[in-house]
Amino acid sequence: MRSPLVLTGGPAVGKSTTARLLALATARAAVVDVDDVRQLIVAGGAAPWQGPDGLAQQRLGVENACSLASSFHAAGFDVILADVLTPVTLELYRQRLLGCLIVRLHVSHQEARRRAATRTVYLTDAEFTQLHDQDRDAPPPADYDLDITNLTIEEQVAAVTALWRNTS
Repeated sequence: MRSPLVLTGGPAVGKSTTARLLALATARAAVVDVDDVRQLIVAGGAAPWQGPDGLAQQRLGVENACSLASSFHAAGFDVILADVLTPVTLELYRQRLLGCLIVRLHVSHQEARRRAATRTVYLTDAEFTQLHDQDRDAPPPADYDLDITNLTIEEQVAAVTALWRNTS
C-alpha cells in the first residue's frame, strides 16, 4: 500500500479527474474530494475567504478528509485526496496524514479558464482568479510540482502515477 496522495493546485487543474483516474487504475483505492467533504455543510457554510468562520470550516474540512483517508488507508485502500492547499492546510495534512505525498498540479491561467468552461461553475470569476493567482504566486511547498499545461489527461495521470509508484 502506498502513502496517501494529496493532489493540490488551483481551480480547474484536474485534481479530481486525476484522482479518479488514478483510483480506477489501482486495485483498491478511495478518493476523498475535499470539496465534497466541505459541501456536507448545507446551512451556514462559509468559504475560506469569508472570514474567520470560513477559515475554521476550511480546517474542519481538512480534518474530516484526513479522518476519512486514515480510515480507508487502515482498511487497506490506497487513498487519493484532492484539495486546494494553503500553507496552513498543507501543515494539517502533514500532521494528520503522516508520510503523505503532496503533488501540486498547475496550468496556465488561460488553460485553467478553458478547462473551467467545461464544468459546473461553483466560483465567481473573482474567486476563481484569486485562488488561481494565490496558487501561482504563493504555492504551498509540495513534494512535487508538475506543470501539466500541455499534457493530455492520460499523460497527467501517468506523470502522477510515476511519482506515487514508489511511496509506501
